[in-house]
Amino acid sequence: MTATPQWLDDEQQKLWQDLRTVVIALPTLLDRQLQRDEGISNFEYSVMARLSMTETHTMRLSDLAAQCDSTQPRLSKLMVRFEQQGWVTRCPDPDNGRYTLATLTDAGLHKVEDSAPAHVERVRQLVFDPLSAAQQRHLGAALSRIAALVREQLDGR
Repeated sequence: MTATPQWLDDEQQKLWQDLRTVVIALPTLLDRQLQRDEGISNFEYSVMARLSMTETHTMRLSDLAAQCDSTQPRLSKLMVRFEQQGWVTRCPDPDNGRYTLATLTDAGLHKVEDSAPAHVERVRQLVFDPLSAAQQRHLGAALSRIAALVREQLDGR
């Protein structure tokens, strides 16, 4: 016998629909801005930005994929394109040859630095400007809890 589903109440349904809009439409709007201004996608920017935030501009591809919520095959394909553009180099990890390191080149760092101001402005317009400081803190706390659960599920825990 199948249990009766516990349906969302009206308030939960509205929240769920708003979250779906943000999850689906926000990346599209960020992609539009980055494609128009810089010729790169939001995902591509995210990968370069992650690398740029490390001290040596270098990360293991497996760690980079996890931090960018990507699969390793998708990231590897992107790395090929980035190498062709001269934005990254790849080499075996000297500490453990089973891993590959990606390093953002000077050209890659310039690309992300050139892309950042307009991208950050668009993020501010769409995410932070509509919210008070208190609302930002509450949203941050709520999203942190949801993201932790989602990451656990993705990791198969």
